[in-house]
Amino acid sequence: MSELEHTDPECARAAEAGLELEIHARPRDLGGGVHVSRLLPAAARRMVGPWIFFDHLGPVAFPPGGGLDVRPHPHIGLATVTYAFEGEILHRDSLGNEQPIRPGALNWMTAGRGIVHSERTPPALRAAGPRMHFLQLWVALPKQHEETEPSFQHHPAESIPQLEIGGARVRVIAGSAFGVTSPARVLSPLFYAEALLPARGALELPVEHPERGLYVVEGAVRCGGKEHSVGTMLVWKRAVTARVIAQAPARVVVLGGAPLDGPRHVFWNFVSSSEERIERAKQDWRNGRFPKVAGDDEEFIPLPT
Repeated sequence: MSELEHTDPECARAAEAGLELEIHARPRDLGGGVHVSRLLPAAARRMVGPWIFFDHLGPVAFPPGGGLDVRPHPHIGLATVTYAFEGEILHRDSLGNEQPIRPGALNWMTAGRGIVHSERTPPALRAAGPRMHFLQLWVALPKQHEETEPSFQHHPAESIPQLEIGGARVRVIAGSAFGVTSPARVLSPLFYAEALLPARGALELPVEHPERGLYVVEGAVRCGGKEHSVGTMLVWKRAVTARVIAQAPARVVVLGGAPLDGPRHVFWNFVSSSEERIERAKQDWRNGRFPKVAGDDEEFIPLPT
């Protein structure tokens, strides 16, 4: 048994009983030399609370002149949630928004009945060979909000609530957790937070949310008598103690919330409770019926076959 387990044997025993499953990242090629690690949806678990999609990009260093180029593409029935640790992304959308996303800020785009956006490295940053490290998650919307008007929120880093919990530095990015609430407007009960843990630092997830998960961004944590490293998501059973201890300094994100009002269908960038609605969205994109992205309307990502 390791020294860490000796320091807190109750953590190992409680977590071993309470863990529901581990999800391991699968590599995905976004094209243009950009690869991500994908956690959700997974075969073993489609969602954690309302969170239905989880991609981790980086850390990556692009060659001089290179960068991220995610061409205009559509969404329905979800909200995209983008959070950067390093680098900068320029967001443009069909509502006319143009917003740089910098480390520590939150970008929340509610697609509702339909929106189009692009995500690119700003031209001024390409010459030196930009570095990039970020997460993009999607929240599936409740049925009553699936066809809501699209909208966009940007919350700068200084507006995100921060607190210290037993040596861990925590930022509550979205929703409510650890006694504080993010300024982001959300449409269902959820939470999403980043935590920086010192060596041997512990973090306990909020028990008030029925579904809870933790993803290791950097470093490693110990739980259930086992070490869990980068690329691993832990999901706990309901109403049990969910606690981890960092092996060395670590960065994790925690997320979850209440389950949605029924299953969701996913095709490409479309999420809906109705398969017919997804078919309609496919036809709309194929036939050019989605709105354009101002300032970025010469390219687009075709509908996958």
